[in-house]
Amino acid sequence: MSIHPISATEPDWSREALAPWSWQPAQALLAAIRCWQRHQARPWGPLSWWVCKWAVLRHRFWSVVTGADIPLLCQLGGGLLLPHPNGVVIHPSVVIGPNCLLFQQVTIGATQDGVPTLGGHVDVGAGAKIIGPVRIGDHARIGANAVVTADVPAGATVVGIPARVVASRPRSA
Repeated sequence: MSIHPISATEPDWSREALAPWSWQPAQALLAAIRCWQRHQARPWGPLSWWVCKWAVLRHRFWSVVTGADIPLLCQLGGGLLLPHPNGVVIHPSVVIGPNCLLFQQVTIGATQDGVPTLGGHVDVGAGAKIIGPVRIGDHARIGANAVVTADVPAGATVVGIPARVVASRPRSA
């Protein structure tokens, strides 16, 4: 049996699935971002221009509804989960790996030195701040209200202000 059943490399797209006729603002916001990115990356003729405009309107609407500031240019890995997207702020240059989990009031921001990079299957607790050119390893956990200003090794759990490692999970073979 694997220690980490959620992959850090293969996105689980079912985590972002938008169920028909249901109220899922976080999934709708992510769907608008993904639609815009898909049509910007490889335009499919004149229809893509309209689809991009529609995606921007949807993005703005769901950003207001959720209170989240997730720019269209973010590099978001598949399977991103936002159970409570209220107050989530992400810098446009941030890279987030697949199957990550971000709770409410999370800020992932840049400094003059650079932007954070999150590995795969990183869980970030409510109110956490990840700031500067830090790398968060795969399967890491950031505690609620932690302020991360230094690299976090893979499988580690960090808490506090400033964040410090309090536990480490062994890597699976």
